[in-house]
Amino acid sequence: MLEHLNFDNSFDKLGSDFATRVNPRPLVNPKLVCVDSNTCELLGISKDNVCSENGVNMFSGNKVPPQFAPLAMVYAGHQFGGYSSQLGDGRGLLLGELNTHSGKYDLHLKGAGKTPYSRFGDGYAVLRSCIREYLAGIAMRGLGIPTSHALCIVRGDNAVTRETIEPAATLTRVARSHIRFGSFEYFYYTQQHTQLEQLADYAVEQYIPEYAGKDGRFNALLHYTTEQTAKLIAAWQAVGFCHGVMNTDNMSIIGETLDYGPYGFMEAYNPTHICNHSDTYGRYAYDQQPSIGLWNLNALAAALSPLINRDQARASLESYEGMLTKEYNSRMAKKLGFLFAKQGDAKLINAMFIQLEQLQLDYTLFFRQLALAKADDLQSSFIQPLLGCNNIAKGEQLAAWAAEYLTRRQVEDVPQATITADMNSHNPIYCLRNYFAQQAIDEAYQQGTYSTLEKLAVVLADPFTSHPNASEFETPPPSKLANIAVSCSS
Repeated sequence: MLEHLNFDNSFDKLGSDFATRVNPRPLVNPKLVCVDSNTCELLGISKDNVCSENGVNMFSGNKVPPQFAPLAMVYAGHQFGGYSSQLGDGRGLLLGELNTHSGKYDLHLKGAGKTPYSRFGDGYAVLRSCIREYLAGIAMRGLGIPTSHALCIVRGDNAVTRETIEPAATLTRVARSHIRFGSFEYFYYTQQHTQLEQLADYAVEQYIPEYAGKDGRFNALLHYTTEQTAKLIAAWQAVGFCHGVMNTDNMSIIGETLDYGPYGFMEAYNPTHICNHSDTYGRYAYDQQPSIGLWNLNALAAALSPLINRDQARASLESYEGMLTKEYNSRMAKKLGFLFAKQGDAKLINAMFIQLEQLQLDYTLFFRQLALAKADDLQSSFIQPLLGCNNIAKGEQLAAWAAEYLTRRQVEDVPQATITADMNSHNPIYCLRNYFAQQAIDEAYQQGTYSTLEKLAVVLADPFTSHPNASEFETPPPSKLANIAVSCSS
């Protein structure tokens, strides 16, 4: 039973300076939408228990068992470069911290109602945004990218006003941490340095316990966060993921993707792709994400400045670019079927991106087709499937690039079948395109059913393997529906 789970609500013990106890606001007539089996397994929770009436009530705010300690966490943050002095959980609550066989995980209820940090918000989440976050967590985990997860979605009869009237819902988010860069900024800018040190000590004890109580532990925390952030953003870049709102309050100190809002996976390759249509100037465009990661880390370092050695902090920040580049190159080598780095690879990869951009090739499908390219039959094995029979003339430069690429690949003297299998294990067939997510949302809103959501969840959980009866998710959307930008409204 869910009531017998082993909770350890350590963040609650920090006290009222760090969070406010708030009970969730119940959904009216709650109904289960979906449950993620993999997240159930991660937590050691029976899916049947989540699906039960008791489970639905717990994860819709209608029941608060004694093991829960619902908290609205306080934090601040830089939003689009400007500092906001108090943000905090405006509609979400940390229900508790669950000890599992694979470590401790936060259970966080999104759409839990108003909190002291709601400002002008109503505290609700809408079903649309919950579906998007649910699918994003599954997709990113399937791709092997550090991420929060979603246990389940519950919808209610409550009507919520956004651009239109939409159904309210709750999403139970699962993450190893909900401490953000902005959590430290709040205490720094309010000059609460005692609380700043308390929070930093807590983070060290939880995430790098080997440094607990030691001199230099806060510099170690900054270096750890720098490394994890560099690796995370390198992974985003390698799969073409755009977060959309890389504010410091949306950045996890342990380097997990958090707060899925107007995110998007790039379709036709465009290095300046903007997935958030509120991002007028492209601050968080795809090609800006690495530099914004460093900008945010500098903001975190500033917040930790009363606690850290500045020379060591500078060295950590200066190591960011090298760590990101190393991780990115490693991931790109695997996507290209290279077993080892070779002089000239960077030039070859840059030339590839020029072709991708000029020909507006689909980022995900390009690599999958590249695995099938054969030097003795380049047109039919690679060029024609990508460009179509009527556009082969446009692919002369692409063919020249592919010939050079295949020559590079042959240096490693690995059988074609082995290379293809290895590349296919790093290049997905299925990508969470906003078009597909919108299809799931439309079905949920218009018909009250979730078959598209369920099918998407299955293929995204295992995106490298072809699934039967899922061909509709293997091709790009119609051109007029491609690269859909999404708003922050949720």
